Amino acid sequence: MKLTVVSERGKEAVVAVLNVDSFFGEGCLNGQALRLFTASALTEAAVLRITKKEMLRVLQAEPAFAARFMSYLLERNTRVEEDLVDQLFNSSEKRLARVLLLLANFGKDREPEPILPKISQEMLAEIA
Repeated sequence: MKLTVVSERGKEAVVAVLNVDSFFGEGCLNGQALRLFTASALTEAAVLRITKKEMLRVLQAEPAFAARFMSYLLERNTRVEEDLVDQLFNSSEKRLARVLLLLANFGKDREPEPILPKISQEMLAEIA
């Protein structure tokens, strides 16, 4: 999945590319009235929609799920902070290299893997 945002002038920017087993749309749990991003599948995907009421119930009733969800949110927050520092201080070449390594899951617990979705140069430029 990719998350995008469109400016008032119609320019689209890729905010994130999500891996399998990712969450998105959780802003409603914090009272976010409007969705900021558009989610689009890059490959064939199955998406599970969970209502706010059910998500809040599961977070309270299932400590293991709540811990997994919190871990996911903290990891994503760290990634957003790293992305901001990357944008502020690194050259476009270094940003592109970082994006490619992240897309291949390099340095993660699992083995690096080929990038499955076909990602255009334009989209890579929007991410980096």
